[in-house]
Amino acid sequence: MEDIAAELLMTKGALYYYFKNKEDLIYHCHELVLTQAIVAVEQCLHEDLSSLDKLKKAIETHVNFAISEKETFNLIIKPEQTFSADQLHPMLKKRHKYASIFDAIIQQGIDNGEFNITETKIARMMLLGAMNWIQQWYNLEGERTKEEISAIYSEYLSKIVT
Repeated sequence: MEDIAAELLMTKGALYYYFKNKEDLIYHCHELVLTQAIVAVEQCLHEDLSSLDKLKKAIETHVNFAISEKETFNLIIKPEQTFSADQLHPMLKKRHKYASIFDAIIQQGIDNGEFNITETKIARMMLLGAMNWIQQWYNLEGERTKEEISAIYSEYLSKIVT
């Protein structure tokens, strides 16, 4: 907490005024990022686009969040190891809501004949798993920009459903 307070140009006491402890701070950071991601991916679902274009846009959105919020993503790979019992249930509920948006896009594509798959949940888990793995290898100083990586992911991963 001392390092965080210093980075924010606050005293440690001031930081504790807003957050009980480091876990509480992590929870609120993750909650904020996840809320923003839900709003952004829901917009993809409701746009007047083909299901394939909705999925591509949702993939790009997720990858951009994963890269931009790398530290937050890294902290919550296993939420049951990060959050208290009181925090875990609402966080898992919110994560389920996020996953359900991908399910809805995939199901739309199946229903309208754009996607040639039968297992919505497995397709979604493959997509999210591949997108989340970016945490393990992406480097901001690497040869590709965030935008290039998200476009490549979108192009390659969308082929899972077609």
